[in-house]
Amino acid sequence: MAAPAETAGTPARKTRSEARRTERAPSGGWRTIARKELADHIASWRFLVLLLVIGALSILPMYLSSNDISAVASQTNGSNPLVFLALFTHGATAFNGIPMVALVVLLVPLVGIAFGFDGINSERSQGTLSRLLAQPLHRDDVINGKFAAGITVILVMVVTLIALVTAIGILRLGIIPTGEDVVRIIVWLLATVLYASFWLAFALLLSVVIRSTATAALVGFGVWLAVSIVGNLLIQTIAGILFPQDAAASPQAQVSAITAQQLFERLSPAVLYQDVMQAVLDPKTNVLIVSNLGQVQSSQEQIPSLLTLDQSVLLVWPQLIALVALTALLFALGYVIFLRQEVRA
Repeated sequence: MAAPAETAGTPARKTRSEARRTERAPSGGWRTIARKELADHIASWRFLVLLLVIGALSILPMYLSSNDISAVASQTNGSNPLVFLALFTHGATAFNGIPMVALVVLLVPLVGIAFGFDGINSERSQGTLSRLLAQPLHRDDVINGKFAAGITVILVMVVTLIALVTAIGILRLGIIPTGEDVVRIIVWLLATVLYASFWLAFALLLSVVIRSTATAALVGFGVWLAVSIVGNLLIQTIAGILFPQDAAASPQAQVSAITAQQLFERLSPAVLYQDVMQAVLDPKTNVLIVSNLGQVQSSQEQIPSLLTLDQSVLLVWPQLIALVALTALLFALGYVIFLRQEVRA
């Protein structure tokens, strides 16, 4: 009689264990939130307006400068390997000499902030955060999914714009980029996404700390404007005060002061990104492609020395690691604060 009782108890234990397993939150809950957020981002007016504005401001300087670059390419018979990359780095006179990459440095933070400043506080203000956490989800799935969706939509936007600019450049110049040109553009694309991810992490941190979406937006865009307008000047001033150069000092001391100033200036993510962009898209060691794109030099004097792709990446590898570290630091700070916050219905 004991055997039937034991047999009857076994299915009951299995039923309880299966019930406990089904009550556990799914491990891939962040993917569900990321898919939903990504669909909302792409279908929003915010995405469309940013894509059109940044696309127009990126294509216009490239389109105007392509005439000068095409003239140089025809006179050098396409022997200059930097002609195609000049689409991104050369500014047209009609556009005040502003190249496309300068606008990218200015506008990429705007994209990261726009897709992150209301990530958490909008859910809180609408009263949906408590209902969202009532689902079988881990709390960190919410912030992880929103960050993943933000990176994905930034990647989609940047890839679309760069592919469009590259296609228009091929049509305008009649030059097919080499394999190294394509790889350099891809490296620059990844660095651009990483730079935008830093600002996305900053915006998500604001959305966690500041409960009002309007206040978070004002703070985020205010910091962006401050960094864009006076950020580099302020950092250079502080570096000069902390590490002054003494004309009476020894050459070694002056070199040490200059090195310390440069390291301090690279605390700015904008400076780190500009270093990467300069080394990848403009890999010259001492002389420009053409000193003035309206004046062609002899082929022996055009390119005295160029950095190869592996040398360019090796040169800016510390900057890339620093960008990753700063992004991870901001995201980790927002992550920890969000997990410690109280969520009320």
